[in-house]
Amino acid sequence: MLLALALDALGEPPAKLHPVVWMGNYLGWARRRWQAQTPRQHLLEGGAYWAAGALAAAGAGAAASGLPWYAQGALLKPLLARRALFGAAAEVAAALEQDNLSEARRLLSWHLVSRDTSALSAAEVAGACIESLAENLSDSVVAPLLAYRVGGLPLAAAYRLSNTADAMWGYREGELEWAGKVAARADDLLNLAPARLTALCALAASGGGWRVWAQDRRSTTSPNAGHPMSAFAGALGVRLDKRGVYTLNAAGREPTAADIRRALRLARLTLGWAVGVLLLGKFRPRNS
Repeated sequence: MLLALALDALGEPPAKLHPVVWMGNYLGWARRRWQAQTPRQHLLEGGAYWAAGALAAAGAGAAASGLPWYAQGALLKPLLARRALFGAAAEVAAALEQDNLSEARRLLSWHLVSRDTSALSAAEVAGACIESLAENLSDSVVAPLLAYRVGGLPLAAAYRLSNTADAMWGYREGELEWAGKVAARADDLLNLAPARLTALCALAASGGGWRVWAQDRRSTTSPNAGHPMSAFAGALGVRLDKRGVYTLNAAGREPTAADIRRALRLARLTLGWAVGVLLLGKFRPRNS
């Protein structure tokens, strides 16, 4: 795990060698071949394609499980997205610091969120960036590390396939309403522990925010996203809004570009705490 995190500082491998790109290609290929007509058929077809992909990913992970630790670390690295996540948040902060709201909106939409950003205020852009940073710290960094700690490369690869499937299929619209439901529910289940671990580590790292987390962690439609997002909102003292959907830490102040920088520092500390927890008990002193 430590080697994977160290290698992540070097950036991403080429797309043609990136396993998450392969997963995305498979999921795109599968969607183009959907033939279901009814909701039940969509549910079964989407579930079958998700299961086939998850089993294939786990099988590839199992085939690599006998490799030396350094090879496993190199294979675990592309299943993480720490550098890309932190870099994307920093780009949004830099655009806001330069009073370039249109560019900040573009970068936010390009890198971090799927919602329409064209009418967001500067405070809403900053808030959405912090929300995405907190949620994706759990989904894209802590979760694959926890999956590896529990089930090695097979579970880490299956998790990444499920998370990618949820990102591509997990929408409540059209055929995706039912075809992506199995992938979305699987992702919810696999993220139950990482989301709560991330939130608790953020609260421990900051030394505050417990009241906001206890009050607002269930305010989002997702059973998991509200945990790290409310923890960050409380720790930073900011209000995080998604218009008409939720408000986290309603008594907090509007976030700014400076708060994105603070959120990035908190994310690094949170990750440090999470890695410490995951390594706890791994190394034991030898008997004398």
